[in-house]
Amino acid sequence: MYDEQPNFSMLNEEEIAIAKLRTDPYEYAYVEQAIRPEFREPVLADAPVIPDRGSYGLPNLNYGPAFGTVIKDLTSQRFKRLIEQKFDMDLSNNPPVLLMMGNTTGHYNEGFAHPDSRHKIVTVIVGFSREWPYQNGRLRVLRSSDRNDFAFEFPPEFGHMLMFKVSEKSWHGFLPQKGPRMSLQLCYVDSEAYVRSEYARHGVSAFAKSVPMLRKIIEWAPR
Repeated sequence: MYDEQPNFSMLNEEEIAIAKLRTDPYEYAYVEQAIRPEFREPVLADAPVIPDRGSYGLPNLNYGPAFGTVIKDLTSQRFKRLIEQKFDMDLSNNPPVLLMMGNTTGHYNEGFAHPDSRHKIVTVIVGFSREWPYQNGRLRVLRSSDRNDFAFEFPPEFGHMLMFKVSEKSWHGFLPQKGPRMSLQLCYVDSEAYVRSEYARHGVSAFAKSVPMLRKIIEWAPR
């Protein structure tokens, strides 16, 4: 039973539960304080250090216990149940895959508009940037593949959460901006095989970015 599942240690359950489900241009919800603010400093102190741009599989990163407690909350059945209630759907057969972004370079090819893979069912994004004072670099809920055609902007700052149901219409992206843009992406996906393939793909990418010449090629490669 839902009520018998352990309570969250750091997530703000009430704020997540009452977040309004919006339907224009697709189903999404925004939570301003999904992590209780008193945990900000210990969580950020224990967050992984990500040296380069792009996404990294969480299993390939090192982090401390406070950040790990947030991850435990996010991967719990209690959190999954909140997402199921929000979108009125059953995710019991959909495992999570977790990726982290730490930096953006401001290059033209970052933040390109996309609706997300057909293997993804629901995407949840949590901000872990200490601050984000820039107008660019905010994730945009888009009405089309045009990054200037947006309905909502999500600042990737600590504790902010954006969740959306993936469909052919769930376009999102951001305008390029250089900065320490740290965020976590949790996706409920269609199979364990896809989880393994995503972690393997991002593991190869992480290795390539550790090689200086390959890193430069990746940074400027077109999308």
